[in-house]
Amino acid sequence: MRTLAGPVRPGRRTKLLVRHLGRGDIALIDHLDIDRVSAEELIAAGAVAVLNCSPSSGGSYPNLGPQLLVEAGIVLVDVPNDALFERLSDGDPLVIRITPVAGSLTAEVLRKGELLAIGEVLDLERVCAETESRRQEIGEALERFAHNTIDHMREERELLAGRIKLPRFATDFRDRSTLVVVRGVGHQRDLRALRPFIRDMRPVIVAVDGAAGALLEEGLTPDMIVGDMDSAGETALSCGAELVVHSYPDGRAPGRERLEQMGLAFKLVPAPGTSQDVAMLLAAEKGARLIVAVGSQFNLVEFLDRNREGMSSTFLTRLRIGEILVDAKGVSRLYRPRPGLTPLLVVIVTGLIALIAVVCVSPALRDVAELLWLKLQLLVG
Repeated sequence: MRTLAGPVRPGRRTKLLVRHLGRGDIALIDHLDIDRVSAEELIAAGAVAVLNCSPSSGGSYPNLGPQLLVEAGIVLVDVPNDALFERLSDGDPLVIRITPVAGSLTAEVLRKGELLAIGEVLDLERVCAETESRRQEIGEALERFAHNTIDHMREERELLAGRIKLPRFATDFRDRSTLVVVRGVGHQRDLRALRPFIRDMRPVIVAVDGAAGALLEEGLTPDMIVGDMDSAGETALSCGAELVVHSYPDGRAPGRERLEQMGLAFKLVPAPGTSQDVAMLLAAEKGARLIVAVGSQFNLVEFLDRNREGMSSTFLTRLRIGEILVDAKGVSRLYRPRPGLTPLLVVIVTGLIALIAVVCVSPALRDVAELLWLKLQLLVG
């Protein structure tokens, strides 16, 4: 039998919960098919265990999140329903008692000795086996993705055809490189790799919702923030960036009320698709020379791993602006930084030191230097 304990932190939206998690906390989530990004954030936050009120892997496709969590040593428990959200408050002390039962592991969730729930522990061997099995069934996931893509082509033709009316923005995209930063897989690593590119090219930086906070953590300030503003912190929203609220085509804008309460000016863009799509298409329509995607999905597994209908829209957006779109990883590998001032100054200082040393050891050159110095003094007066 194994036992672990810690305070519980409940949150139905994983991307919001991770901002409040501390090392040693137990995360209570309601996340069907935990994706890779959410798993990496839970690991980085230092969660000791994750109680999931939905299946961590629903079987529709080989999502990578559960395997990453278990490989990181985090205890992952699927509980049968969401009753724990009603019975627990933030910070309640929990004990998880793990016992083997009939070839599997069972977890008992207790608070001060009271049994609250019984769940199933997902161990590494089982998670890896299920992931491999689902990889064999990926054809069905691809078929669903294809049907969804066709539906988006019918429903979002106005967005993809560039017929969405855009307001006038203060941010100037014309003939400039643009970074569109999404809170996705490896976005912080990509930002660090792009430092030389950002220093030399001075691109427009567009943050998609919660990515604004990641930019500030890296010492970068976004020029524009696009999104429904549900996961962008107040510090990021007040950093001076131009704010663009992505609203539904019918005009409903969940983020509008929040910005109005904060007294911040914003522009409204009613459009289908995701906020990521709007940010990319906005940059393209306003004349960006190059769009560098940071943290965005760039291969089929990542599109399926997000397991959202909006991913089909993002796939179509990439087709729409393909000739000017490049992944951050490609830029960091191919871009050759311009030499900065530091190497040049080092060369100049080294040359001066060498010249002074030669003059000092050579009597003839020393006399010439003294003569030149006297003439310079005469000229200066």
